[in-house]
Amino acid sequence: MEKLKQIFNAPLLMVLLFGAAFVSCGDDDDGVAPTSPTGNEKSYNLAEVNDSDISGTATFTELDDNTTSIVIELNGTPDGGSHPAHIHVNSAVETGDIAISLEPVDGSTGISTTIVSSTDAGADISYNELLNFDGYINVHLSENDLSVVAQGDIGVNELTGTSKAYDLGERAVAGISGTVTFEERVSGEALATISLDNTPDGGEHPAHIHMNTAAEGGDIAFSFNAVDGTTGMSMTNVAALDGGGSFGYDDVLAYDGYVNVHLSASELGTIVAQGDIGVNELTGESKTYTLFEKDSPGISGTAKFEERVNGEALATLSLEGTPDGGEHPAHIHMNTAAEGGDIAFTFNAVDGTTGMSMSNVAELDGGGAFGYDDVLAYDGYINVHLSASELGVIVAQGDIGVNELTGESKTYTLFEKDAPGISGTAKFEERVNGEALATLSLEGTPDGGEHPAHIHMNTAAEGGDIAFTFTSVDGTTGMSVTNVAKLDDDSAFGYDDVLAYDGYINVHLSSDMLGTIVAQGDIGENELTGTAVEYALAEFGGSGVSGVAIFEERVNGEALATLSLTGTPIDGSHPAHIHANSAAETGPIVFTFNNVDGETGKSFTNLAALDDETSFGYSDVLDYDGYINIHLSDGDLTVVAQGDIGSNAP
Repeated sequence: MEKLKQIFNAPLLMVLLFGAAFVSCGDDDDGVAPTSPTGNEKSYNLAEVNDSDISGTATFTELDDNTTSIVIELNGTPDGGSHPAHIHVNSAVETGDIAISLEPVDGSTGISTTIVSSTDAGADISYNELLNFDGYINVHLSENDLSVVAQGDIGVNELTGTSKAYDLGERAVAGISGTVTFEERVSGEALATISLDNTPDGGEHPAHIHMNTAAEGGDIAFSFNAVDGTTGMSMTNVAALDGGGSFGYDDVLAYDGYVNVHLSASELGTIVAQGDIGVNELTGESKTYTLFEKDSPGISGTAKFEERVNGEALATLSLEGTPDGGEHPAHIHMNTAAEGGDIAFTFNAVDGTTGMSMSNVAELDGGGAFGYDDVLAYDGYINVHLSASELGVIVAQGDIGVNELTGESKTYTLFEKDAPGISGTAKFEERVNGEALATLSLEGTPDGGEHPAHIHMNTAAEGGDIAFTFTSVDGTTGMSVTNVAKLDDDSAFGYDDVLAYDGYINVHLSSDMLGTIVAQGDIGENELTGTAVEYALAEFGGSGVSGVAIFEERVNGEALATLSLTGTPIDGSHPAHIHANSAAETGPIVFTFNNVDGETGKSFTNLAALDDETSFGYSDVLDYDGYINIHLSDGDLTVVAQGDIGSNAP
């Protein structure tokens, strides 16, 4: 009686495990000891299947007699039901024969307990062997209806919790996209789950892993179970390639491949979803370059390079304005677009209808590794051509890599000079490598003309030798583009050097008429800041000559002095000076201007030092105790115009 009390007071599990042993002993104790748990236990999840709302766990407990207690505990089973349960061979997605029959689950309690020592075939099986078993558990609706209501992989098929998901982007059928998720098993194999949105009800969509990247294409390496269009789902065990050879979870992550999901078995050419996997997966790092319109107005776009896990890149060219049905060859060329250069890498041609091209970037056409990091460091540019037969027509173009523009730029004005109506700008744009793209843009140049252009040393007022030669300005477009990397003498000369340079730009009428300057402007440290002071130059001695002296501040603190007079004779040349003291006091010459041209009434002089080489810049002018005299000629220093400046100005 005491033994029965102990039974009824024991936990449920102990009752289930040892009830039979106690009963068999009864009052005639034959000395057989009851079995006890060793302390080793493993639980597996049993997931709901077929919308049954039934789920739970299967707990394997090792007993000290080398048997195993398997307790199934389910939620949601109907009262009074009886649910057959079995361990099957293989994984649940593969399916397989029954290996071990378990006690049916009692619907009222949701519990089933089975002591397992052997398979249905009679082979002994221990707790450790069950934990290493290639199998799964099915729980069925009833003896008469073997629909599965709960299911779970066990043993080596258990999922470790480690997984990797890859995106499957839409392709030929709008709106169909999703993911493929690989979950690691204890065995090292994997459970692959494809999950797509918007697949048509009733459809069946073959799916495969292919060799190479999606941009390259490749043969089928592994076949998934087809995706069910109604659910959008497919589940497949991943253990070996179609042609043989081990292929598990770690192999997937290291594989050079991609996934295609097809419209149907009869329409394999129509890809509804696609994504790179393994080493071809995109890391999320990317770089986009602008492709500007060139010879075909309205066509422009971008070149996007996306880094892969293996260091290679997916290159996507995306253009707007390409004609339907066209096919546009595209390449990476050496050097900058302004310089031109040979083809280094060939993209897949751009489809005119979609404006798209996708290429894998792994090596240059001539051999040699060329991946994502190489693109970002490359001295190159992209050309997209009109067609294979019209490669000379560039429809879109853009610098890449170290030639990319940083967004920093400096624009200088080019004023009209000897050819009225011609003026414009010189724009210098910084490159990633510190060099610069120089764009000269002029208005009023004659069609068909070609205008040499240079950077000269010193200020325009002083004049100086040629230091840098631009690509000539096209008279028809008024444009010139040049890469700025070094001076004509091969010394380094980049963007920062331009901004600090003591120089000016001349654009000439033609190579035969270099003496005729059509546009001119100071650059670098000689640029004008916009700050200026103006002094009146009054007529003197009834000469009829008067005007102004304008001093404009330069970036370097020096000044451009412009004398602008009216009433000067056309053939005259008028010396001009700054004198010490006020005009009323008079004083010696301290600074000599360039002579005033009688025809234009103009004189331009750089102001940096007095005649005695004492420093004398813009700020010095403002405080100077001085005055200006304009003389009749070099041979006759009669004063024709005069005005106080600096501290003497009225």
